[in-house]
Amino acid sequence: MLPPPRKYDFTLIALYIGLVLFGWVNIYAATFSEEHRQVFDFSCQHGKQLLWIGLSAIAAVAVLKIDPKIFSTTAYLIYAIALALLVVTLFIATVTKGATSWINLGAFKLQPSEFAKCATALAVARFMREIDINLNRPRTWITVGAIIAIPAALILLQHDTGSALVFASFLLPLFREGLTPYILIFGLVAVILFVLALLLNKYLLIGIIALGCLVYLFLWLGRRRARKNYMGTLLVFVACSLFTLSVDFAFNHLLEPHQKQRIEVLLGKTDDLKGAGYNVHQSKIALGSGGVLGKGFLRGTITKANFVPEQETDFIFCTVGEEWGFVGCTAMIAAYLALLLHIVTIAERQHSNFSRIYGYSVASILFFHLFVNIGMVIGLLPVIGIPLPFCSYGGSSLLAFTILLFIFIRQDSARTQGI
Repeated sequence: MLPPPRKYDFTLIALYIGLVLFGWVNIYAATFSEEHRQVFDFSCQHGKQLLWIGLSAIAAVAVLKIDPKIFSTTAYLIYAIALALLVVTLFIATVTKGATSWINLGAFKLQPSEFAKCATALAVARFMREIDINLNRPRTWITVGAIIAIPAALILLQHDTGSALVFASFLLPLFREGLTPYILIFGLVAVILFVLALLLNKYLLIGIIALGCLVYLFLWLGRRRARKNYMGTLLVFVACSLFTLSVDFAFNHLLEPHQKQRIEVLLGKTDDLKGAGYNVHQSKIALGSGGVLGKGFLRGTITKANFVPEQETDFIFCTVGEEWGFVGCTAMIAAYLALLLHIVTIAERQHSNFSRIYGYSVASILFFHLFVNIGMVIGLLPVIGIPLPFCSYGGSSLLAFTILLFIFIRQDSARTQGI
């Protein structure tokens, strides 16, 4: 039974509708041609996206009709079904753009990895809803880590690195629930060392690490706790040195060739404007050509000439930049930030741990997609192929993001009941 309409957060719903419609307008612009002018031309992407928008609207209403208790009681079951789909995908999926992450269902293709994010968010929230849970206990964070890592590993086996990396976003709700920040610090240090190891001589970098450790110890000389820090500092030095020496192996043997090329282009080690760096180079030109106010709707010359590959999917933001300019890009980002901040605000007012943790998971997943997608379009991050939420072309992603968000809206509508 639906609760009274006033209990729904219509700010979230309005932001969702606005982003979906604006996304469709840009998909139409990106795929527009004289042969495909009709809005309801279901033979091209903008027509197909309309069908997915309609299906997503039906799914949103259906989610709002479900008893919110069901989401927590069936969270593990939904998670198990998602894992089963990921396993099945490994055996029956068709290869699409180098990844085996799509199940061909005849009239359309389904990407289970998109729905696995929602299922994992439910499972994490279900496990962590206990009041006395302590994330700093090894048994607890190992269990939570396994819940997050298993679907990520299955998606990685599908050669869909971008979708697998999204699961790192679950660290943010874990920090909100008391996970030690040292894990985040270790992660940042690992990323910095990885980049420096690719840019600098390995032994020079190890020397810099050793110098930093010596400076740290020198600052502690004469203090009572200095001796206690010797062993810890030595362990840090050994760990950082071993990690530095292992970077080449990981880079050359664990990454796909196109992933290595994209990282090398991003770091300036190569300048492949006709190969790995082509997408980003063209997207920068499209963004810059829009200026302050843009060229106008359907007037994007670079978009119309199809210079940017995947301009209706992963690179939809460059279409926004060319036709709507800096003002349009700023307004779009502002809408996303308003959505994220409102989700966090609503999450904090929840009466149940399950709803709060799930809300933070929703915000984290959306933020990761937003940050990485725009970062790769403007050339600050390597191209890993993840969509812009609600705006990129793709039925699986739109439907999955819709279900993800509206489950939280339904949970929030029942907060006065303490569910």
